[in-house]
Amino acid sequence: MFRLLLALLLTLAAPGLASAQGAMTAVKAQDLVRARLVAESEALVPGRTVTLGLHMAMKPGWHVYWRNPGDSGLPPEMAWRLPEGFTVGPVQWPVPERIPVQTLMNFGYEGAVTLLVPLAVPESARVGETVRLSGTLSYLVCEEICIPGSAELSLDLPVAASAEPASGQAALFARARAALPEALPEAAPGSYRTTREGDRLVLHLDRPGLAGVTGAAFFPYAEGALDNAAPQDLAVDATGLHLTLTPGDAKVAPEALAGVLALTEDGTRKAYALGPEPAPAPTAAATVPASPQAQPAAETPPAPAEEESLTLWSAAGLALVGGLLLNLMPCVFPVLSIKVLSLVRQAGESATRVRLHGLAYTAGVLASFLGLAGLLIALKAGGAGIGWGFQLQSPVVVALLAYGLFAMGLSLSGAVHLGGGIVGLGDGLTRRAGYQGSFFTGVLATLVATPCTAPFMGAAVGFALTQSPLAALTVFASLGLGLALPFLGLTLVPQALRLLPRPGAWMDVLKGALAFPVYATVAWLVWVLAQQVGPNGLLAGLTGLVLVALAAWAWERARGAGRLGTGFGRVAAVAALAAALGLVAVLDGDRATARTTLAQGEEAFTQARLDALRAEGRTVFVDMTAAWCITCQVNERTVLAREGVQAAFRGAQVVYLKGDWTNQNPEITRLLERHGRSGVPLYLVYRGQGEAQVLPQVLTEGIVLAAIGQKDVAAAQ
Repeated sequence: MFRLLLALLLTLAAPGLASAQGAMTAVKAQDLVRARLVAESEALVPGRTVTLGLHMAMKPGWHVYWRNPGDSGLPPEMAWRLPEGFTVGPVQWPVPERIPVQTLMNFGYEGAVTLLVPLAVPESARVGETVRLSGTLSYLVCEEICIPGSAELSLDLPVAASAEPASGQAALFARARAALPEALPEAAPGSYRTTREGDRLVLHLDRPGLAGVTGAAFFPYAEGALDNAAPQDLAVDATGLHLTLTPGDAKVAPEALAGVLALTEDGTRKAYALGPEPAPAPTAAATVPASPQAQPAAETPPAPAEEESLTLWSAAGLALVGGLLLNLMPCVFPVLSIKVLSLVRQAGESATRVRLHGLAYTAGVLASFLGLAGLLIALKAGGAGIGWGFQLQSPVVVALLAYGLFAMGLSLSGAVHLGGGIVGLGDGLTRRAGYQGSFFTGVLATLVATPCTAPFMGAAVGFALTQSPLAALTVFASLGLGLALPFLGLTLVPQALRLLPRPGAWMDVLKGALAFPVYATVAWLVWVLAQQVGPNGLLAGLTGLVLVALAAWAWERARGAGRLGTGFGRVAAVAALAAALGLVAVLDGDRATARTTLAQGEEAFTQARLDALRAEGRTVFVDMTAAWCITCQVNERTVLAREGVQAAFRGAQVVYLKGDWTNQNPEITRLLERHGRSGVPLYLVYRGQGEAQVLPQVLTEGIVLAAIGQKDVAAAQ
């Protein structure tokens, strides 16, 4: 039976892994996208700027993405390798198309697209030499599935005193420039404005003579600024054009809404850039020097110390240490305590049986980590913007986990006797059932560990999700092994077992006491659920807990109640559980909008707001958090909310931006990925217009104060 259950769990994980491998290997991205690097001039002139083109031609039916990909996807990015002194400017993005995908709306390009990039040639470039411009273009190409791809591009150009247009490229660059949005005519200053009308935003283009406009689409620069899939209602009158939009989760103020407005007028498409463009993303024009002597260009973000030169084996080592530290996290404590109590009860058994319990627990942990990893890899290969702990962004998963732990707590309290096979307790079952209990304790330990991010985990998991499926699974297996190692070590070393106390009556008292940290975990999960759903959803979740208690009571009352009473009690218990599951099924229909709890002095994160603050040269502290992230909550209460830190923020005029990843937010996901992270917490400090400093995942006051330039305050503490 145990082998059958193990095989079943691995089988459930296999489709995710298979689809991930299929997406990455069965179809090659290079067969779907033909990319090349072209230049508008035949030569480079010292002190002048030349326009380069990243041309991508897609197979029919496939598409790549705009700078804001919409509800899913990733924009193309070029990591440049340039000679010393050469610099590239921000990408000029053509106007995209709206690409519906079931209930989602993405922004991108089909057929072919050319991204224009200005290249500044230094005065020091020597006439007569040949310069190699090269880099790695990474992209995501999608149809019904999405496949990440990359292309090594290079172009050799001579340096000359003057240059002619490149032969054969004039038409390509002309088409590329014609596809760019125009600036609003200078004769109409102030003609663009946005107002709020109820729960909608209305974009006004106050210009007469727009009666011929028959269609309009607005593409926001900031991810999450709008509900992309919602209809955009167009109205045209004598005063101009009015486009009604639905706000998204980012809660962008009307006056800060910026993007591209595309109009269909008299059968012709025109597009205008509205509002200030945000600063380019840190990795959008990353420049790598072409020679060892050259220094990195300013656009290259510094990597955190723990992420420098990561290899597969160093990432696996970090994952192993991170998994070990997970055992110290508060979310794992209740389950681990129950398993140790079980080990005490089993200490009188043969050494072989105890070792098998340890191996079964380890198998449960590893199978669960590999299953979650396979699903995560498959979803990311499909273009989903998710990361570590993604399953807790679903209120259904949160509610089911709360129900299971609540039932476990009732069993520990003696309200119901569900049998040792569920939590690894009890000694009246067969040997095989006991191993099942150990296996499923490992499964449960993995599930409750996912809200926690231990030190070293962020770099390891972030690295894993950029590698091949086999490499990613290796890192996740190391993480699971680290989590299982302390308990496995106790079972494999007989000398360690002798240190445990002998079984006795004290175990029943301890068993009841251990119910309370389990109940505390349930209370925390209900609090997380309250952040994800509205009042009706929360009522449904709480009612489900009552039904779980009713099912436990009915099942227990059925014991020894005679044949009729037993049958009736068990039917009532099953009906109560079915009703609880029915309530869980409706939770996704009452999803709440993101509602980050902001303290005084904090602002909700949006990429547009961050870009604006950086352009002003302000010092910004970015806190990426989630209600289900235990590490985030501990850091917030023990460090970030301390008066010393808050006073230092005020004194240094630091702007505190908080991003809530409790529910999926593609803009936050993109920032996490940009800094090599796949989950929260993520803490960034921007000082002036420099790149971000990535802080450790476990904070201290000294670390935060030093990062914002308050070293004297940190030293005094």
